[in-house]
Amino acid sequence: MIQSHPRPLEVTEEQLIELLRLSATVLPDIDDPEFADAFEQFADARVVLIGEASHGTSEFYRARAAITRRLIERHGFTIVAAEADWPDAAKIDRYVRQHQPPAWVEEGFKRFPTWMWRNQEVADFARWLRDHNDGLAAEQRVEFRGLDVYSLGASIQEVLGYLDRVDPDAAATARRRYGCLSPWHDEPAIYGRNVMRGEPSCEAAVVEQLRALLAQRLEYMKKDGSSFFNAEQNARVVLAAEQYYRAMYQGSTESWNLRDRHMFDTLQTLLAHRGDGAKAVVWAHNSHIGNAASTSMGWGGEFNIGELCRTAFGRDAVLIGMGTDRGEVAAADNWDEPMQVKQVRPSRPDSWEQLFLRAGLPASLTMWRDNPQLREALARPRLERAIGVIYRPATERQSHYFQAILSEQFDALLWLEQTHAVKPIGPQQIDEESVPDTYPFGE
Repeated sequence: MIQSHPRPLEVTEEQLIELLRLSATVLPDIDDPEFADAFEQFADARVVLIGEASHGTSEFYRARAAITRRLIERHGFTIVAAEADWPDAAKIDRYVRQHQPPAWVEEGFKRFPTWMWRNQEVADFARWLRDHNDGLAAEQRVEFRGLDVYSLGASIQEVLGYLDRVDPDAAATARRRYGCLSPWHDEPAIYGRNVMRGEPSCEAAVVEQLRALLAQRLEYMKKDGSSFFNAEQNARVVLAAEQYYRAMYQGSTESWNLRDRHMFDTLQTLLAHRGDGAKAVVWAHNSHIGNAASTSMGWGGEFNIGELCRTAFGRDAVLIGMGTDRGEVAAADNWDEPMQVKQVRPSRPDSWEQLFLRAGLPASLTMWRDNPQLREALARPRLERAIGVIYRPATERQSHYFQAILSEQFDALLWLEQTHAVKPIGPQQIDEESVPDTYPFGE
């Protein structure tokens, strides 16, 4: 006998709006010390994935930071893993854990989109995390790590720099292997295009270099275990990046899946490296941390880190999405073009965002994982908005909306009705409250 799944609860739109209103927790201002109280319910998880509906919204970054601070301070979370490149995030990690100057402000995140991580909101969190870590023993300090695959050239340089210090002969061999990729450090996408057109692939050389590094693991770790770990992860990024840029020209689904598989594998590596009791907060876009299997992405063959975490960790992974109706966003018109502060259009009437808007709560958290009635009512496809580093209001329906079954995509949603753009910073735009007085010369 074939078992049929129950149909979604039949409710009118008005009934659903009322159900959302009754189920929501009203939140105070993000800067209020009690803002994070509602998120205490997620403290028992091993991994809390916190999304964002755009890569350029101040309130998303600030709210995520406030939640993360609470999970770190009171509940023992030890890793912050961001949708950022490993070498750039390592600069933040060295600042917050090793008392190094904030070189990430001047030296990191130079690749488009610079504002995604080099902004005042991240600087404020990094300063807080440094202060928090000051009171802890070195082995207890909270890490800030990057999960992404884009840093081909920077990761190669990190591996070579490490080998130069510990094994110059191995460094010379690594240079020959990585030399295959040397012309493409700044434009790796061209490498992928050329391979598609029949030019030789560098995959074998990159794999050989990772194997050679791992073969010396025990010897290298005796000298400096943390430095080896950083070099190993960079070598893995080089491998993933080489595969990613080739996959770009084989289809968007394959390259997306490769990228999110790498992010998930890196997260698992971080948890294992940290040891028993390790707990992580993941910062990434909704499109990465929501369960892709319940969206048009998954229906088209894509998976993401959220889906992989849900499969691997079950209820020990919590997926929190974010949404907004209108306001501002920092974004560009096209890739590699200047950032602009753009106006976000009010949400479409047939979107999930519109339902939360009509519920009438300017800031709220709605949790449905343990609310069967609400889960069932939300178990239907509806449009959801996603703004990345590109925002094209003129083609918003085609460019930024996709179908999603909300109750399966996330476990909860943080709603912030009106939002503002992040505040980019750079070498000439450093907030003195966010870095030491002696920047950039030392502590």
